[in-house]
Amino acid sequence: MNEDICAPSGVALGDTGFGYTLSLIGGKYKMLILYALAGNTVLRHNELKRHLGGIAFKTLSVVLKELEADALIVRKEYPQVPPKVEYFLSSKGASLIPVLNTLCEWGEQHQPG
Repeated sequence: MNEDICAPSGVALGDTGFGYTLSLIGGKYKMLILYALAGNTVLRHNELKRHLGGIAFKTLSVVLKELEADALIVRKEYPQVPPKVEYFLSSKGASLIPVLNTLCEWGEQHQPG
């Protein structure tokens, strides 16, 4: 494994590529949102909320803003009444999907049941 790349001696783990990746996808909902967008291409706010289940409206809004600020998703707003906003993965966000697929496969192999 690439331990010397991801955890070089003398460097704080948070200052490595591993730490950077976790800062982008860490938290309760970020990976779920990315995965939902990967499977559906484009989703609106309420559609995302339905996919995620028990997430609060405000929490979803905050997490979407964070993902947009980190350039993992794109927010497209249409100038109409009522307002229409769609979210989709950026190319940077899409590049994380193989990583999320690997996490999914690991979970399928190791989850109790």
